[in-house]
Amino acid sequence: MAISNRTVFMPPVLTLIGIPGLESVQGWIGIPFCAMYLVAMIGNSLLLIIIKSERSLHEPMYIFLGMLGVTDIALATTIVPKMLGIFWFHVLEIYFESCLLQMWLIHTFQCIESGILLAMALDRYVAICYPLRHAAIFTHQLVTQIGAVVTLRAAILVAPCLVLIKCRFQFYLTTVVSHSYCEHMAIVKLAAENVHINKIYGLFVAFTVAGFDLTFITLSYAHIFITVFHLPQKEARLKAFNTCIPHICVFLQLYLLAFFSFFTHRFGSHVPPYIHILLSSFYLLVPPFLNPLVYGAKTKQIRIHVLKLLCS
Repeated sequence: MAISNRTVFMPPVLTLIGIPGLESVQGWIGIPFCAMYLVAMIGNSLLLIIIKSERSLHEPMYIFLGMLGVTDIALATTIVPKMLGIFWFHVLEIYFESCLLQMWLIHTFQCIESGILLAMALDRYVAICYPLRHAAIFTHQLVTQIGAVVTLRAAILVAPCLVLIKCRFQFYLTTVVSHSYCEHMAIVKLAAENVHINKIYGLFVAFTVAGFDLTFITLSYAHIFITVFHLPQKEARLKAFNTCIPHICVFLQLYLLAFFSFFTHRFGSHVPPYIHILLSSFYLLVPPFLNPLVYGAKTKQIRIHVLKLLCS
């Protein structure tokens, strides 16, 4: 492939321009993003404090919820501070290696979040379908091992995206990234060389993680609903449904946003770029923002301890 004289060789610095087409109102757009970030940080921190301090919440479901809270805090912190720096202080430049690190962290935390939701679905499946065996199956050791496997799976699957960019590309068409954060395809599109392998591997990771997790989450809740509908007592059915509702709400909002963002990005050629970027930003920030609110409102044990903490 011929390389133009206008290309840049191994740029040390990239420029993130934020939201193309909305530069004049980015200062105002930063306000809801900042509010969502603060709510995510406070809400998830509060959940972690309650889960850690209350011995009655040292159960698999709440430990997984704690893992989800840590992931949400890490994901939001990876994105929002730099984004607000672009919107409010016009700090547009980012070192190339720092951009790759941000890209790897963002996609790794996304995969971890999906894996934790799968673990929570399996936990609810065993708790409702096999209640007498739940304590024997979901031991603290197994919960720790699941957390480690989910983290390793995400880190190992996403790492080649970083390596392929760093090792395959030397010449870039531009150093300007038309995005508010370092996203995989936004960086790949800068390259002046053949990007098919990078695109294919990016799709492979997305479909592998989402396809595997989504399949088993759906099967778990399908079995749960079948079991619940066969329970003889109405109170038992309601109690089982109430323990699943927060998980289903979180699962639906994450995957609906993910698929909407993905298909708009891949097939919405007539959609303005700022719509793509706003959708992808909300896809990353809405789950950390909503998760503590959903679990705080829908989970009785957490709601009681939140009220206790606030009253004291």
